[in-house]
Amino acid sequence: MRIYFLYAFLFFITSLVCSGCATNPRGLFSEERLPPIPEYSDLQHWAAHPSKADSADLVPNASLIDGQDSAAVDVFFLHPTTYTRRNGNRDWNGPIQDMELKERTNKFPIKFQATVFNGTARVFAPYYRQAHIYVYYTKKNMESARKALNLAYRDVETAFQHYMEFENQGRPFIIASHSQGTTHAVRLIREYVDGKPIQKQLVAAYLIGMPVKKEAFQYIMPCENEMETNCYCSWQTWQRGHQPKIKIDTFGDLLVTNPLTWQTSGYGEKKMNKGSLLRDFNKMYAPGLVDAEVHKNVLWVRKPKFPWSFLFRMRNYHVADYNFFWMNMRENAAFRSRQFLTKRGS
Repeated sequence: MRIYFLYAFLFFITSLVCSGCATNPRGLFSEERLPPIPEYSDLQHWAAHPSKADSADLVPNASLIDGQDSAAVDVFFLHPTTYTRRNGNRDWNGPIQDMELKERTNKFPIKFQATVFNGTARVFAPYYRQAHIYVYYTKKNMESARKALNLAYRDVETAFQHYMEFENQGRPFIIASHSQGTTHAVRLIREYVDGKPIQKQLVAAYLIGMPVKKEAFQYIMPCENEMETNCYCSWQTWQRGHQPKIKIDTFGDLLVTNPLTWQTSGYGEKKMNKGSLLRDFNKMYAPGLVDAEVHKNVLWVRKPKFPWSFLFRMRNYHVADYNFFWMNMRENAAFRSRQFLTKRGS
């Protein structure tokens, strides 16, 4: 229990850590018992939108700026699972009208992840009827899990269609995601971007925290260095020395991008890490807390050192996929955007 508390204190979205921390959905998925459908013409149904004040407008310190007002690029950000427990019900999909659920989404992934991009891009992040965390752990209710994820994706799809029709106006865009958000982002790119006319507007995709194959798309290739555009990056962060049981025959050869070097192999020293965040958004650790090395299908980092870190026993650093590399991601998004605009002649 002490370890769980520290995990919650030092990082965020604590209930992503284990399926046992969540209250499982009741019964089977039912089309007759679904949360209300989001309406994306309503700003209240966006966690982040340039036409409203929100958590994506924040910056950790005065040396950084929220540059959304003058940005020439957009980011469509899909947040990870925040629907886990204590959210007022136990259905397979979370209602976006649930104020506690919205608060958790705003306080953690929008504040600690979507803000990576606000120096470069206008941030669009829809609330969606996210699937319960249980969908990633169940073995006996696989069909209900599939239906819950499909429902969540329908909202993501609708939000993206709304963004493209009413907000994009031909602007370059980034797609960024984490965890469940990446589950949906990969499908979204396959169906709407890969090989489609709007692919020419894609600056890059940051598909973080889920297994993503090197051959995930037919036309969009992995980013091989820091300056490539119209490509995608991905990683899953684990403590050095731990090799998770990833079924190679299921996932194949996964893309692992090193966010310190932006290459798909090799090692980046800790001194290359330009800034990390933990629980305190306003405290930037610079240089950052960890190094990074591409190891088989995951990203290895040495155990970070911070007050009370000797009690920190977790090996899966999933919740820190963005936090550990916050400043490097921010600078890379800006750099790729400049490269894209230069190539386009903007």
